[in-house]
Amino acid sequence: MTKERSIEDYLRTETERQGGICVKLSPMGLRGVPDRLIVLPGPRVVFVELKRPKGGVISALQHWWRSRLLALGCEHEFVKTRVEVDALLGDRK
Repeated sequence: MTKERSIEDYLRTETERQGGICVKLSPMGLRGVPDRLIVLPGPRVVFVELKRPKGGVISALQHWWRSRLLALGCEHEFVKTRVEVDALLGDRK
């Protein structure tokens, strides 16, 4: 079973391989904030919420953050698998 951590490591590695940065977000006092902020050449900035492939539940608060960020014109993605990471990053291997 693939764990959320391995997907997170893959996202970070692939983002950096493409010349981008992958910042872990952990703001004090704010719940539901996306796990990662990725910045790719281009420029492209994406907030990413990672979930484990099986059983990873997206909370109401995480949906609220997604809606709020999208309303502000930001890009936001929920990611559960390596295939989804590849799709997000454009699979530029």
